[in-house]
Amino acid sequence: MKLKQIATINAGYPFRSKIPEVIDSSVIAVQMKDVSLQEGIHWTNCLTTELTGKREPGWLQPGDILVAARGSHNYSVAVDENLLRAGVQAVAAPHFFVVSIQRKAVLPQYLAWFLNQSPCQRYFEQNAEGTLTKSIRRRVLEDTPIAVPPLAKQQAIINLVNAIKQERQIVEQLLRNHERLLDIIASDLLANQ
Repeated sequence: MKLKQIATINAGYPFRSKIPEVIDSSVIAVQMKDVSLQEGIHWTNCLTTELTGKREPGWLQPGDILVAARGSHNYSVAVDENLLRAGVQAVAAPHFFVVSIQRKAVLPQYLAWFLNQSPCQRYFEQNAEGTLTKSIRRRVLEDTPIAVPPLAKQQAIINLVNAIKQERQIVEQLLRNHERLLDIIASDLLANQ
């Protein structure tokens, strides 16, 4: 199955120049710097702005997926429910494609995970254009081969991915604690000389 069979794909909002910052606006723009594969979208870091173009904005909705159209890694993140808690309307910067799932048989977190896996990443790499900065076209993203297992299996995969993320966070915290302990030991040795 191809991605275009289960979702619509649109480009991010076409800001003509640098995205202008507008304090106290209820509109935010999600840029590549605001997104992390491990933590998703950092809503509090997003720039508040006003839309200056003539194009009708495609407001982001929970369940949409942002796919980085440029760069060496075309990562994907799902727009989560925290968007609603932020109390703002959001658009994606032009460096993203916005994937909106059109079938109830596909979970957004599953699709975002699947797009980040090596089969899809190889496909993007093989079909990328450009020499210095690689990018993928909408047609390439639309034609991405997608596996859609039953919902129960998708949910099991999401649960496994979330468990692995939690384990990774715990291991990273342990490593930071170990580094702190070694620093304390070294400082103590110097103080007692």
